[in-house]
Amino acid sequence: MKTVIFAAVVAAAAVSAPAFAQDAAPFTGPRAGVTAGYDSLGDEEGVSYGVTAGYDLAVTPNITFGPEVSFGDATTDGAGIDASRDLAASVRLGYIVNPQFLAFAKVGYATTRFEDTVLGGSNNLEGVRFGGGLEFAVTGNTYISAEYQRTEYENNAGGRDAGVVGVGFRF
Repeated sequence: MKTVIFAAVVAAAAVSAPAFAQDAAPFTGPRAGVTAGYDSLGDEEGVSYGVTAGYDLAVTPNITFGPEVSFGDATTDGAGIDASRDLAASVRLGYIVNPQFLAFAKVGYATTRFEDTVLGGSNNLEGVRFGGGLEFAVTGNTYISAEYQRTEYENNAGGRDAGVVGVGFRF
């Protein structure tokens, strides 16, 4: 699974459609931002927060596609388990609704560290992250976003839900 996701990210970075870049602005090019929001793991709830970076390419005048990576953490803990470091690599497909709104869906790989607060030590779980949301272009270089993320962990270990908002910049 990691190989397939890595290949998709490389393919997205290698393909470019500069002829559409003007029509898809301000939703193309490199971007970076911060996120924060609600996190739910089983019966436990908390706050997730992190940083994201990505690159969006214009596929058609209304469609964007590109890789995204994120690094985060959370305050979600309970029953001696603390959800900690969270890394994800995804591909994102967007549809430009109008010149200021982008609706997007994403899917990718995620790994989360869970720390045992009673016995010590930690365990990393891997899984598939998917979700979607909206991005609003405040200016040509600044955006705000809202999205839902679901992570399904390996070996039937369960899942995790997050609803986050963010602010970011395009370069």
